[in-house]
This record gives sequence, structure tokens and C-alpha cells, in this order.
Amino acid sequence: MGTYLNPGNDGFAGIRNDVYVDKSGLINLINDTIATPRRLTCCSRPRRFGKSFAAQMLCAYYDKTCDSAGLFDDLAIAADGNTSYGKYRNKFDVIYLDITNIKERRLTVCHF
Repeated sequence: MGTYLNPGNDGFAGIRNDVYVDKSGLINLINDTIATPRRLTCCSRPRRFGKSFAAQMLCAYYDKTCDSAGLFDDLAIAADGNTSYGKYRNKFDVIYLDITNIKERRLTVCHF
């Protein structure tokens, strides 16, 4: 089934070991909403546009059970001088749900 609470940074580390396009600017957008009335954020993208990669990046950044500094120190989030980079990195509990492998259940209707 997998780990749902605080999954760590292994998923994002695996992504970083391959060709990676830096999307860490998304973290700045979410950091700007922490403790504000707009703290609920929806990150939607078209099919096959990296939603799972973005979710794994966010898990690695916020998960308080691991140290992810080495994964982010060379990315745009660390280089732009934003003070929220270190302030929020690895400070929260994270819930990660991957629904990509959930099979569709067919409802059978019986007529009598």
C-alpha cells in the first residue's frame, strides 16, 4: 500500500537522480500561503504534466521526518533569496496519497 504519513524524500531523490526540470518555484507560491486565509492550494495540471513529480517534491520539502537540504540547495527555491526556504523546509507532517494506481470498480446493477 505504501506510506501515507510522512513518506520522506526518497521519491523526490529518485527523481533528482534522473533528468530534472526545476519546478521548485511552486514551493514559494505555497510558502506564501501558509498561515493566511488562502492556505488551501490546488495544483492542477493536464494529464502527463508532472503532478506526481510536483507532489513528491512538496512531500520532500515539507516532511519533518527527513532532512532534504541536499535535494534543494542547488535549486531555484534556495537561490532566489526567499527567507521562507529554510523557514518551512522539513517542518510539517505530510500526508501523501497516490491515486494513479487505483482501479475503477464497476458497479453491477441487478434488475429483478
